Amino acid sequence: MKKSYFILPVVLVILCIFSCNSDKENEDDNTKNTSSVFDIQKARSFIDSINTKWSEELKKGDSAAIASHYAQDGKILLANSQPASGSAILSFWAGIIRSGMTDWKFTTTDLAGDADFLIETGSYEINGSNKKLVDKGNYVVTWKKQDNGEWKLYRDIGVSSMPATSN
Repeated sequence: MKKSYFILPVVLVILCIFSCNSDKENEDDNTKNTSSVFDIQKARSFIDSINTKWSEELKKGDSAAIASHYAQDGKILLANSQPASGSAILSFWAGIIRSGMTDWKFTTTDLAGDADFLIETGSYEINGSNKKLVDKGNYVVTWKKQDNGEWKLYRDIGVSSMPATSN
C-alpha cells in the first residue's frame, strides 16, 4: 500500500511537467503561425515602394494613378474641407496637380498593423514648381487589405505644420 502513495504523486508531477511543456509548444506554434501570416517588414517595404511610386505619379501629373491607390470606400480627410471619397478623390488630386504642387516627399515614421489593416504615420514635404517649399506636415494613413489581397488606402488624413497665413 505504501508504494501506491508514492507512485500517485510521481505520476501527477510527470503529467504536470508534460502538460506545461505541451502548452509551451502550442504557444510556440501559435507564434510561428501568426508571424508567418503577417510580416511587418514586408509591409514596410510595400509602403516605401508605394510612397516612391506616388511621388513619381505626382511628378508625371497622373491623378488617375494616384486615385487608384484608394479603396472604393476610401476617404481623404483634411482640415477645413469636407471628406473626399469616390470620384472626388480623383478630382482632389487633379486639382493638386493643376496647382503645380507635384514635388512631394513622404517619410514613414511609424507603421503598425496586422494582416487586414496597416496604420502608417509619417511626414510630408511639398515643393512647388519653383522648388520652393509650399507645405510640410504630418499624415496618418490607414491601409486596408482588399479581397484580392491588394492593399488600398482606406483613410488618408493630413495636417500641415506650416503657420496659417492670413488673407
